[in-house]
Amino acid sequence: MSASVPPLLLALVTLQFAAAETAPSPAKHKETAVLAGGCFWGVEAVFESLRGVSDVVSGYAGGAKSTAHYEMVSTGQTGHAESVRITFDPSKISFAQLLKIYFAVAHDPTELNRQGPDTGTQYRSAIFYTNDDQKRVAEAYIQQLTQAKVFARPITTQIVPLQGFYPAEDDHQNFIARNPTNAYVVYSDLPKLKHLREQFPELLKRR
Repeated sequence: MSASVPPLLLALVTLQFAAAETAPSPAKHKETAVLAGGCFWGVEAVFESLRGVSDVVSGYAGGAKSTAHYEMVSTGQTGHAESVRITFDPSKISFAQLLKIYFAVAHDPTELNRQGPDTGTQYRSAIFYTNDDQKRVAEAYIQQLTQAKVFARPITTQIVPLQGFYPAEDDHQNFIARNPTNAYVVYSDLPKLKHLREQFPELLKRR
C-alpha cells in the first residue's frame, strides 16, 4: 500500500490541454479508465469522490486471470499491478481531468515500482489505456508535465494497453469507507482525500 503524497506544485493545477481534449464530451455513453498507482484503497476512494464517476472497482491489471489473487499479486511476480477501474460519464468529466487527479492527488508518479514504504512491481504507476484516444491524451499529458518540470524527478508511469482487468476480493472494495480509522488509511489515504477537497472542489460530487 502507498504512502501519502505531499501536495504538488500548484503549476500542476493550471496545466491545460487544448479545450477539445480537456473539456467533457457531449457524448452520453459511459467510458472506463484503468489506472494503477500503488495501493488501490486510496486510489479508489479518490476517484469515487469525483462528479461524473459512477463506479470504481479495485482490482488487478497487467497479468493473467489465473494469478489475479491478492496473495499471489503481493509476491510481485505475477505482472499485475494493483489498479482501479473507473466508470465515468465523459459528458461530466473528461479522461484528461481524471489524469489531472491521478497525477496531482492519487499517487506519486516518480516512484519506480513502489509507493512510499510499499515496494514491488504490483505498486507501479501505470495507465492501462482502453482506446487510442486515451493513449494519445496520456502521452500528451506526461509530455506536458515533463516539459513544465512539475516534478523534480522523472515520471515513471507506464502507458500500456489494457489486456484484462480482474476485480479484487470483496474485502478490498470500498475499504476506506468501511475502515476509516485503519492506521494505514489514516496515515496514507485520508491526506489524499483532504488534498483533493482543498485543490479540486469543482470536480467533487455534490453532497
